[in-house]
Amino acid sequence: MQLTSSAFEHEMRIPTRHTCDGEGLSPRLDISGIPSGAVALALVVDDPDAPSGTYDHWVAYDIPMMDTIPEGVASLGTPGVNSSRSPGYEPPCPPSGSHRYFFTVYALDVRLGLEAGANKASLLEAIEGHVLAEATLLGRYSR
Repeated sequence: MQLTSSAFEHEMRIPTRHTCDGEGLSPRLDISGIPSGAVALALVVDDPDAPSGTYDHWVAYDIPMMDTIPEGVASLGTPGVNSSRSPGYEPPCPPSGSHRYFFTVYALDVRLGLEAGANKASLLEAIEGHVLAEATLLGRYSR
């Protein structure tokens, strides 16, 4: 499985449009090579370079099968919560230095049925043993 974006290439700079310094829109994500047997997707976006430890920017699960997550999507599957305890995409906004943002999509063999508002730790526990494939796109941003 592969995750790409028309907004930025792997390991390249995330455009300002998708950060707190711009419009704060989630970037378009394209998913290819989803394995047969997958019934739902899950998405996690996190920043391991945050000063207080990994910061979760987006958590969503039970996403219907799709090969494109559109730019600026307001709702995606069942919304989890980011590190600010809010649903949806929280754009990159590093306080200093260059940060890495990992966009990871998981193809799952089940719909999880978790209630809305699960955090990343709960999601990762729930998907254990159900991941058919995963793909990561790394973007970078500094202010």
